[in-house]
Amino acid sequence: MTGSWTSTRGGPPDEGWMTLNVDGSSIRNPDPADTVAENQIEEEMSLASASYLARRAAQKERVRILYRRALKDTLNWAVHRHLFYPDADALREKFEANKHVEDLESIDRLIADAEATYNKWRHPDPYVVPWAPGGSKFHRNPTPPSGIEIIYDYGREETE
Repeated sequence: MTGSWTSTRGGPPDEGWMTLNVDGSSIRNPDPADTVAENQIEEEMSLASASYLARRAAQKERVRILYRRALKDTLNWAVHRHLFYPDADALREKFEANKHVEDLESIDRLIADAEATYNKWRHPDPYVVPWAPGGSKFHRNPTPPSGIEIIYDYGREETE
């Protein structure tokens, strides 16, 4: 909380004015040229931090996608859950080991290495849910060709 304004030179309010705090300490008002320079520095820092944050967000998204893909592929190698859980824990530990890396270049390198390892150990014949695209039941009963009319009220024809 600030007190009253007092001048250090006894003249009208200008850049020499100071603010008195409740505890008696005073803060000199900054020079307008200094304020402009500080604002420019803050804008540059905010732009730099915005690009840093954008890059970090992109890296986090890549890691999340890579982890999900690797986890789903682990289920292809170990179809039974009692075999899957230890493999999933080992995969999680590999990702958690590099959780505290802060250098952007190191993170990019780690992601590239992990993606290469994933592509190397990908399952050659992944499990596909039968009714999903690529599954054995997908399009088993395809839609009828145009021009064929299907009557769903068979047996309940209108009597006229």
